[in-house]
Amino acid sequence: MNHTDVIILGAGASGLLCAALCAARGRSTLVLDHAERPAAKVRVSGGGRCNLTNLAASPSDYVGQNPHFVKSALARFTPADILAIVHAGGLTTAEEDQGKIFCRQGASAVADLLVANARAAGAAIRTRTAIHEVRHESDAGRFTLETSTGLLACSRLIVATGGLSWPRLGASDLGHRIARQYGIPVVATRPGLVPLLAPAGLSPFCHSLAGTALPVAITGPDPMPPIHGDLLFTHKGISGPAVLDASLHWSPSQTLAIDLSPGRDLTTIPDHHPRLDVKNALARFVPSRLAAALCDLHTLAGPVAATPRKRLLSVLASLHAFPFAPAGTEGYAKAEVTLGGVDTAHISSKTMQARALPALCFIGETLDVTGRLGGLNLHWAFASAHAAAQAA
Repeated sequence: MNHTDVIILGAGASGLLCAALCAARGRSTLVLDHAERPAAKVRVSGGGRCNLTNLAASPSDYVGQNPHFVKSALARFTPADILAIVHAGGLTTAEEDQGKIFCRQGASAVADLLVANARAAGAAIRTRTAIHEVRHESDAGRFTLETSTGLLACSRLIVATGGLSWPRLGASDLGHRIARQYGIPVVATRPGLVPLLAPAGLSPFCHSLAGTALPVAITGPDPMPPIHGDLLFTHKGISGPAVLDASLHWSPSQTLAIDLSPGRDLTTIPDHHPRLDVKNALARFVPSRLAAALCDLHTLAGPVAATPRKRLLSVLASLHAFPFAPAGTEGYAKAEVTLGGVDTAHISSKTMQARALPALCFIGETLDVTGRLGGLNLHWAFASAHAAAQAA
């Protein structure tokens, strides 16, 4: 049986960076992954462009049952730290809106660098390896792992297996099963950063507007914060950055309120555009296809001046809080992340170690930590990996 100081389950962003850092500290390190190629999810991140961090990253950008859990790791591994690693590897980056940092050479270049850095530091990476069983032998002070490539042992086991999103890339619940095996609860999981499905009454409305985008503001039940960004109508419902962020806070049976014209008062239309048809007047504030669809939805036609003022004002005011009660989400197949995960109440925020079994660590998306859109989830993968490696 081969013994290694550290075995890391999962060759994704968090697992690979953690491997490089552990090996650089002189620990014999082995990364195991069931996929054919390491860093599969990194290679498709950001639409292939890899939004690898965000200069404005802060604890308030993350959701989970314990909002304070991320503070220590984020404070000790900043966007400047991952940029230093990327730039030292010869890659260049570009800053875009709201502090998003993309790799100019693309996502595959970032994935290749993470793999190269891990190997250069001395870590071994073994793909196409399934984990059949994990056992902790307390007397021997080690974990033993039955795998498809043989029996392995290690002093420290770091679980970086990710969540349930991107099933086509081999996502699994292995990390959650390991947590439960050792008495660590798992917060109920559901798709996050995911498009929302239209309720039956609005399905034809959304379908007719597929491809139409506009800036919106979305609010919902407390404690959901107001979310500003673009909304995109799809054949099934709504998507776009604002909707994906809203999905982190939405729960089934809740209704969202969508301001279709944030910062511009639609109720001024009767006074400012009395001679225009209602749909043409509304098209000065929202896309023309949406203006026509809204008029059809509310049976408004003809000139503004010929429309009963009270009714028109009521409809226009309602468009600043357009009610949308999603029928659900498009599921893990379309989700960028998984909400929920290993309960952080049972994990050290400084070291990512399980409180009841310090030789066991959980990092990245496996934990109940989810960031909003914009490079926050990759940054959490890196920051949590750094925290675990420093303790290894």
